[in-house]
Amino acid sequence: MVTRPPARRDQSRGSAAGLGGDRKGTFLAVLLGTTIVTTFLLLLTSGQPRVPDRLADFGVVVTSPAADNRPDEFAEPVPWSAAAAQSLVERLRSVPGVDAVAVDRRFYAQPMLDGRPVAGSTAGHAWLGESPPPPGEVIVDRSLGVSIGAPLTLLTATGPQTWRVGGHTDWRGVYFSPEEAARLSPGVRAIGVSGAASVEAVRAAVGSAGIVSSGDARGIAEPRSDARTRWIGMQVLTATTALAGFACVFLIASTSAYAVDQRRREIGLLRAVGATPRQIRSMLHRSALLLGVRAAPAGVLLGGLASIVLARFLVGAGLEPHGYGVRWQPWVLAVAFGAGPLISLMGAVMPARRAARISPIEALRVAAVEPRAMSHGRWITGLTTAAAAVGAGVAAASAGDMQDVGTYALFGAMALVAAAALLAPAVVPALIRLLLGPWTGITAVLARESARVAVRRTASTAAPVLFTVAFAVFVTGTAQTSAAAWETRRANTIATESVLVPDGTPGLPDSAAAGAPLDTTVYIRQRAVQVSGADSVADGTALVSAGAAERYGPSVTVTFADGERETLRVAGTAPPVPLAADLVLGRDIVRKHDSSALAPGAYPVPPGPVPAGAKAASPGELARQADAEDDRLVRVFTMLLLAVSAGAGALAVANTLLMTARRRGPDHRVLRLAGASRGQVLGAVTLETTLVVAIGSLLGGAAGLIAIAGSARSLGAQIGDHVPISISWPAVAASIVCCLALALAAALWRPAFTPTRDG
Repeated sequence: MVTRPPARRDQSRGSAAGLGGDRKGTFLAVLLGTTIVTTFLLLLTSGQPRVPDRLADFGVVVTSPAADNRPDEFAEPVPWSAAAAQSLVERLRSVPGVDAVAVDRRFYAQPMLDGRPVAGSTAGHAWLGESPPPPGEVIVDRSLGVSIGAPLTLLTATGPQTWRVGGHTDWRGVYFSPEEAARLSPGVRAIGVSGAASVEAVRAAVGSAGIVSSGDARGIAEPRSDARTRWIGMQVLTATTALAGFACVFLIASTSAYAVDQRRREIGLLRAVGATPRQIRSMLHRSALLLGVRAAPAGVLLGGLASIVLARFLVGAGLEPHGYGVRWQPWVLAVAFGAGPLISLMGAVMPARRAARISPIEALRVAAVEPRAMSHGRWITGLTTAAAAVGAGVAAASAGDMQDVGTYALFGAMALVAAAALLAPAVVPALIRLLLGPWTGITAVLARESARVAVRRTASTAAPVLFTVAFAVFVTGTAQTSAAAWETRRANTIATESVLVPDGTPGLPDSAAAGAPLDTTVYIRQRAVQVSGADSVADGTALVSAGAAERYGPSVTVTFADGERETLRVAGTAPPVPLAADLVLGRDIVRKHDSSALAPGAYPVPPGPVPAGAKAASPGELARQADAEDDRLVRVFTMLLLAVSAGAGALAVANTLLMTARRRGPDHRVLRLAGASRGQVLGAVTLETTLVVAIGSLLGGAAGLIAIAGSARSLGAQIGDHVPISISWPAVAASIVCCLALALAAALWRPAFTPTRDG
């Protein structure tokens, strides 16, 4: 019986496995891209304003006039005074078909359990339903665990007070009788209307006094804090989507290019038997589309599951308001499904064009000598991308808004990473000599020469590591550098050694800091303005900040939080303080008109024991406390960006190295046949893989440092001071170690390179 020689059977099997492995690698890359597109598209389209629970039963909601601020300032509407609200209620009750009219009020009231404020529950409301609690009682969220009839201490702006729990609800917050709510919050911003009255009739009764909404438009009544949280979440998702989209294009393009490059011999054979360049392009395009169609269903399914998990994480992290969830819209799923073939085709277009231009002889020569590492097109594209990165850096340095600075900086980082990947083959030989030149021994020689004669392969396998490390440096560096800069700037304005800061509360009540400046908002010509109330300012007067002095004349008319108006005389310029405001008013007048005003901090620390809801701290901690919530959101944002970039990069590292290991099986068997031991082959593979990760880390680290240096310079221009670069090196090191571990696991997945079946 005649059998085929074992060596040929092994080679044939290895070749077929290699071809299938390349397509599996591209399939996994497209699957990852489709999953990312589905996840973030669902999350982005789910961020819509939500009708507050307490107003959901009212068919029509009337809100007070909107403030004339930019949308991204999230100013609360200009409140009605108590008299104006009562007049409007009487007009609404006279509209035919109106069954009930309820006045909504919102103010500061935070439960305290075991002497500690309950985090995340800071709002008190008027009970708008039937059977309101009598004065002295409140209805609370049953999740607090306080039984009906038990006393409950609530921290208000003036200090702790005790109420009796009269009922439970599933809604968040604490609910008071309408009479007590009116005492705690005279100003009104929303009125609920129920019944069969037409929206047009209600609108006619309201006139220009307010905004009438129905249906989903009632979401206009959501608290501005929720709107701000939702906006922050959308910014986070938009930036993460941009980074994820870049990761998809970058990683799929590099994987597709590498897969096509590994098929050069096959393409050369097709060209040798008469295939035209157009036929080669069509073949590769059809293959890419087929892979995309196969990957799309699994990607949409995984993306949908991931969006549910991530939506819960965003709510828990405070990046989306309570009640946010995934909205399953058919058009979103259809677009996400179509993204699979489109992403796959986009990744294959340029590699297919390059492959179709090669001659049969050139393709068949690939086993002996790799083609030129840097083509003219690659030089032009790489240098153009580098120029775009420089342009983004210049734009960031000259931007007048911090949001624009962040956008330009992210774009510049993406351009730098792309430029580094495109230009990498030009510097890879020098890096190989630098890292392995001094090493001797057969293992080092094998690793060095294998990487040196295949510069394109080395650069392609290092590209995912480059991407991962670059964004680990940039993302963590941007967050830490900006936070440290603003903290230093604020801390330098406090000439004291100890301050009192909030502890689990949004601010300090009067019982904790009786003389501390109060924060409040007033309205000047329909525009919301942040002001501070200080004992040093006489009632009836106002001080203006140096930057805002030219915007105000000798007097200013303000509308307070209770809707009352008053004209104040401008008495001078306010001194610089760490928590600056455009206007500084008398503390008594602020407390008179805003029963929910709190102090952001107190310095020096008042004498006596530190009350609940406060703690003594250093000036630097007061500076951090001022932006504590924003800093926390930035940390979450950083973690999310890092997870997306590092996760996508690490998966691409493993995917690319698996493709390489499959293709290089015959080379390793030749080494075994030539006399190399199993340990020597494994040592060479391990050293070469470590070299690839080191090259990617060096190039990525350099690109990330250049990007963060540009961001630091832009931030320094914004605050008028030098900003040192601060990077989370443990996070960067963890990213590199993760890439190395996955790369080694992938490269050594099939280590048994035996010369024959019998070994």
